[in-house]
Amino acid sequence: MARPREFDVDQALDRAMNVFWTKGYEGASLQDLLDAMNIARGSLYKAFEDKHSVYLAALDHYGRTEIQRAVDGLCDRSAGDGAVRIHRFLEDARAAVVKRQDRRGCFLCNAAVDRAPMDAGVQAKVLAMMRRMERAITAALNECAQAAHWPAKRRAEAALALTNAYVGLRVLARSGFPPKDLAAVIRTTMQGRGLNIDGA
Repeated sequence: MARPREFDVDQALDRAMNVFWTKGYEGASLQDLLDAMNIARGSLYKAFEDKHSVYLAALDHYGRTEIQRAVDGLCDRSAGDGAVRIHRFLEDARAAVVKRQDRRGCFLCNAAVDRAPMDAGVQAKVLAMMRRMERAITAALNECAQAAHWPAKRRAEAALALTNAYVGLRVLARSGFPPKDLAAVIRTTMQGRGLNIDGA
């Protein structure tokens, strides 16, 4: 009979994710991870093998939690018109700074810059998650009164551009840009796509 695992994997991954999110892959030592996850070295090796495996698992955890939350928000018809949902999605990058004083950026966006160019496994996960966001934005555009008359190609191109805008906003936030500049980017992005929100 297999022995029960000595720790909660999701809780441990959430803690590991925050270490990588704050320090980056290279900046996070194995001891940092062990301390944050509150597990012994042997337990880590049994569950994840090595630091790289923990990083990949943390990316998957981010996909199941934060990315899924964003996708759910973009696809939630009860949350208003598609343009309203897209605006809220972009606005979350500014809210992280204003409401949560969080300038870590997006773990996915950080991974895209930090590890994806040199790590095929990370690159595949990053691309898959960004495509998930892009598809969710497309779904919101399909349910947007202002975009209802657009041809499918224009909606697809707009979804890609809006994904790019989100990534850019997260990078600007991490770089220290003030909230007013983030708000200006959001406003210009929405208006440039023909998605005007009252009061935005």
